[in-house]
Amino acid sequence: MRPPDEQLELIRQGAVEILTEAEMAEQLKRAVEAGQPLRVKAGFDPTAPDLHLGHTVLIQKLRHFQLLGHEVIFLIGDFTGMIGDPSGSTETRPPLTREEVEANAETYRKQIFKILDPERTVIEFNSRWMRSMDAEGLIKLAMRYTVHRMIERDDFTHRFADHRPIAIHEFLYPLIQGYDSVALEADVELGGTDQKFNLLVGRDLQRAYGQPPQVIITMPLLEGTDGVQKMSKSLGNYIGIDEPPREVFGKIMSISDELMWRYYELLSDRPSSEVQAWKDQCQAGQMNPKDAKVALAEEIVGRFHSPEAARRAAEEFDLIFREGGLPDEVPAVEVPWEGECMWLPKLLVAAGAASSSSEAQRLITQGAVSVDGERVTDAALELPPPPNAPYLIKVGKKRFFHVTASK
Repeated sequence: MRPPDEQLELIRQGAVEILTEAEMAEQLKRAVEAGQPLRVKAGFDPTAPDLHLGHTVLIQKLRHFQLLGHEVIFLIGDFTGMIGDPSGSTETRPPLTREEVEANAETYRKQIFKILDPERTVIEFNSRWMRSMDAEGLIKLAMRYTVHRMIERDDFTHRFADHRPIAIHEFLYPLIQGYDSVALEADVELGGTDQKFNLLVGRDLQRAYGQPPQVIITMPLLEGTDGVQKMSKSLGNYIGIDEPPREVFGKIMSISDELMWRYYELLSDRPSSEVQAWKDQCQAGQMNPKDAKVALAEEIVGRFHSPEAARRAAEEFDLIFREGGLPDEVPAVEVPWEGECMWLPKLLVAAGAASSSSEAQRLITQGAVSVDGERVTDAALELPPPPNAPYLIKVGKKRFFHVTASK
């Protein structure tokens, strides 16, 4: 393990608050001396399918702990997901069915390893201990906290003052999240700034159960593409990490120049000094903000798909930008690939872009065909199957096709 002070420097990066930093430093010191990694927990309720960039702010910090040699627990709140987190909510959230929660949880399991090291990640489900807790156990858990403390929570305070209903089961949510830390004997828990109350409940419950209180680290909330509300599937302002490369690229290019720097701060692995230099150059008119945004989009797409997919998405976006936009509907065509490569004229016929190989060859030699923004004039060209994203085929001025290889 790295020395404690070096570890703490990385842990601080991007964090809003560490409660307490002195405790964090002491934990790191003990971990290094004993050669015993810390147990670092973060919980995610599978309330909607797919993870988005907002989630990755927290997951990237989990990755930092992995790089430092600690054990990461990715907790899927399949039990709490059926209650609904009241954090920041002005109304009681509608509960999800178990089927919805389980389906969403499965997508989380598949997607987190785009960031985390599977060899150093423990996936847990809080239903493992909550399903076996009977009514007596739940009552004993509820005895560990007071209504007075619960109502101190901002969203509950405001709803109570405005005479908006607060269901009793909503009080159970922070209790169960806190009990998760007891069940896992967590040393550290991460959460967004809107989770601070729940994280503190975890500290209190660990003390009540005779455990050392966890250190809590709050991370900033990433604004969605609208630049106003936090990124959320329900608000439609999200960028899903499993969306097609061209969609991720296009959504990042759609954000404002001001919001771009916020995304750099929370999502990019580029050195902060380099990003600040770019920002200064843009403000001085020495750099086009679009170029900085393209670099950001390529970095994000490359992280969650591949560098090749990022390059292709950038080329497609550039084509769209130059041509004044694609039509609203671009046909998606699956073509059975024969062998390792397919002759382009044959591909055009299979995609319905030409009626015959001879017509396709004529279109190519006339310069009327582009593949991913690059004009093709060699009628002998052969293409491998699309690696990570569909080929964007353009024929003439207005005919576009997204072509994938059928499985």
